[in-house]
Amino acid sequence: MQTANLNTIILTACIFAALPAAAQEPIAEFYRGKTITIAAGSSAGGGLDTYGRLLARHLGAHVPGNPTVIVQNMPGAGSLVAARHLYSVAPKDGTQMATVLPGALLDALLSGTDRKVYDPTKFNYIGNANSETLVCVTRRDAPVKHFKDVFERELVVGATGPGSTLQDSPAVTANLLGAKIRIIAGYKGSREVSLAVLKNEVHGVCGLAWSSAKQQYPDMFSPTSEVQLLVQEDARTHPELAGKAPLAVDFAKTPEQRAVLEIFYSQAIFTRPFLFPPGVPADRVAAMRKSFMSAMKSPELQADARKQQTEAESSPGEEVAALIDKIYAASPAVVEQLRKASGK
Repeated sequence: MQTANLNTIILTACIFAALPAAAQEPIAEFYRGKTITIAAGSSAGGGLDTYGRLLARHLGAHVPGNPTVIVQNMPGAGSLVAARHLYSVAPKDGTQMATVLPGALLDALLSGTDRKVYDPTKFNYIGNANSETLVCVTRRDAPVKHFKDVFERELVVGATGPGSTLQDSPAVTANLLGAKIRIIAGYKGSREVSLAVLKNEVHGVCGLAWSSAKQQYPDMFSPTSEVQLLVQEDARTHPELAGKAPLAVDFAKTPEQRAVLEIFYSQAIFTRPFLFPPGVPADRVAAMRKSFMSAMKSPELQADARKQQTEAESSPGEEVAALIDKIYAASPAVVEQLRKASGK
């Protein structure tokens, strides 16, 4: 009797031990020999492109079936081109992914777009490669030397287009706080704007992710640098920037302004999101979320990130989805203030 019970226990344990591998097999069978394409909603060399390629170099080794992973640049309209392509056109089988700017995920809320056509709450969020602090970087010879000066003198900044933090962040600062910021839009990506700053076409760039700023202006804190860090567009100080630049939220004149800024700046938590289109089978979404976190936390990817002087502090897709849902559930009064502030 005891022998029979022991055999039963051993058999049961073996069955349960085999379940994870058995659950992975359909996923491995699907992805084996296939290619996953990541649409990066920026031009080559931009922040989204950098993170898309960082993940692409390592993701395949962590996905069952070990598919090939490639990046396709799809810039335009603050990465709305990539987001809408993923939503409406891309195959919904788990072979198409995108990484887009957070503004593209808030566009339907702030612009009042018909959510029957484009509803970011329906994306399958795979994960976020890095939370960011957005910053303004300006030329040292610009008329604005300190952020407080922007309320007295005009600052001309370069931007891409609506939906991009490069346009939306300075627009909110101007419209909500009364800063004298003039936006020159139409640049292809953040790297092109940064080049325009160095060429003195514009005074600076705002809404730039700190990880991108470090790459594009590596000598920023050198006394001989042509540029300087003007302000952190966030509600919390980045550890590397303590004492080096003020927080824009501290220039709010009323509690209501501060509340709007804090909601707007919450998108910095998901500045490097990776997402599947709606309709991808749930088991593939779950498998890719697990593979994403495994790849992001791997020693190989972390070493690769350090080599590029890039941060890679990832967060799970479930957390990104929950935050998107929370933002879209904001009160109509707050949404209206956000729309006015962002010029939508």
